[in-house]
Formats: sequence, structure tokens, C-alpha cells
Amino acid sequence: MRVMLVMEDTMRRKTLTAAAAAVVLAVLLVVPGSALAQLDDTAAWASNLSNTYRVVPNVTYGTANNRENKVDLYLPRGADGPTPVLMYIHGGGWVGGSKESNVLRLLPWLEKGWAVVNVQYRLGRVSLAPAAVEDCLCALRWVIRNAEDYNIDPGRIVVTGNSAGGHLALTTGMIPASAGLDRQCPGREELSVAAVINWYGITDVGDLLDGPNMKTYAVTWMGSLPNRYEIAERVSPLTYVRGGLPPILSIHGDADPTVPYQHGVRLHEELAKAAVANELHTVPGGRHGGFNREQTIAIFETIDRFLGAHGLGTSGARTTSGGQ
Repeated sequence: MRVMLVMEDTMRRKTLTAAAAAVVLAVLLVVPGSALAQLDDTAAWASNLSNTYRVVPNVTYGTANNRENKVDLYLPRGADGPTPVLMYIHGGGWVGGSKESNVLRLLPWLEKGWAVVNVQYRLGRVSLAPAAVEDCLCALRWVIRNAEDYNIDPGRIVVTGNSAGGHLALTTGMIPASAGLDRQCPGREELSVAAVINWYGITDVGDLLDGPNMKTYAVTWMGSLPNRYEIAERVSPLTYVRGGLPPILSIHGDADPTVPYQHGVRLHEELAKAAVANELHTVPGGRHGGFNREQTIAIFETIDRFLGAHGLGTSGARTTSGGQ
């Protein structure tokens, strides 16, 4: 694979050799099949990826606190029509992480032939809560507003993320306009997604500010805000459970020490009460990510089945033909 990995100012690209090796290894982790056949198939796909995708790095989708927020786009070449798009939001407790450091998480979606939008947002050191939530809603507005320019289907946006990114994927897909959290980027577009895939995301932010589940990353994100519990409720997915939400798949290890497994359970239960199509994929003994090969394969099988059940099956763009 010759994917251009967009790094921060001092490092724009990984070497092509290292990137190709990383792609082959990463895809082998998530795609089941005969070992020899899979190796041949994966190698052919990876070696031709630069012919079937183009990368548009560091596109500004909004400005806040005098800081430009950016996205990287991974776009299929020569698609017959608008493609489904994955909007990926990185984790890091709202106070760390970067879009660049999570590029390998995008590879299964490139293998499916989807477009991908990799989102940057303001971390806690730049702006406290609810800034990250506001930014991701603005990124969604930008994707919808610019869908035609990038040949992506605004009716097939799936938003996903891991940990704090899972929380932000949920808020992006669940928060209504009435909450007023999209006012950093006003517009007339309806902010809606086709589905949410939540990887062990926080669903009750206030639960992490005090008591037995207190987490320093959550406390840091709120800082010394005098109304931190009010803001925590305002940015908690559980606050926005109601009928009519998009389908939601949650993936959570039942031994997660960083985001309590009960967060996924509670969201699943409340969504079921509201008759929202949703699933909770439990990883037995799973901790905060880092799942093994078999667990990861099972997760992606669940994802494929879930998307197919909701009319969002893969576009079948794995190919070894040349491109422009």
C-alpha cells in the first residue's frame, strides 16, 4: 500500500515501504479466510491501493479559538457514483491523540471501498468541554455540505470512533439541533448520519467526574468549570436517547478498566426502551481495545452484518485494476 500518512508539520509522509508493510499486517488482522489465499489477496490489494484511492490531507473544515480544525480525506478513484463514507473520530480522553496516529484504523474501510473522513478536533489543552463535541458536529456539517465535491453520499454517512472518539461519534449522531451545540458553524443542513459504530465510548460523562468511576482524563476535560456537571450532562449520549435515532452498534470489552463496560450496557438498554435499532457486541474479557485477532475478526463480522441489515453493506471496491 502506498497510502500517504499525513503527519503534523514536521513529518508529512511515512516511507512507502513501511506503509505497505503496515497495511498488509493490519488487514490480515481483520479479514478472515484461508491463510495463503488471504496473503495473496491482501498483497494484491495493498500494492494497488495508490491506484484506487487518493488522499486529500489537512482540509480545514472550521476555525475555533483562532485554530483551524482539519480533516484528511481518503477517496476512491473512479467510483461509479457517490460512495458511502466513514467519518472517523480518534480517541485519547478528549485531551490527547491525533487523527494521524489512528490511520491504521481506517484500513478495513478502505478495503471495503468506502470513502473515509479522518477528523481532528480541539483537545482539552486548547479548549475545555464542550469544544470537542462542537467541532465534530461542525465536521459533520462540512461533510454534508461538501459531499458532492468529493463524490460521497450524504445519505450514507457512518460515524465511528474509539474511546473518547466513540463518545464523540455518539454525540455527533445523537445530538439534536435544539441542543445548540452546532452554533460554531451555523447552517441549514440537517445534521444526520446513517449509523453510529461506537467502540467503547463514554456514555455518561458525569459518572467519570467523581466517585468510584472517576477518571482523570474526564476531570481534565472539564477543568475547573463551575458548571461542569451541567456540561457533562449536555455532552452525554444518554441525555439524548429518544426514538428516531440512527442505528447504533456498540463494541465494548467487559473488563475495560478505562471506560466502564456498564456505559455500553446502559446505552444499549436505554436505546432498546426507546425502540432504537441497536446492538451491544461484548468482548468477553476484553479490556480497553487491543483486542486479539480472533476478537477483532468477530467484531468486523458483526459490523458487516449490522451495516448490511441497515442497508449499508460494503460497496465491493476491493480491486486490483489500475486507476488514474
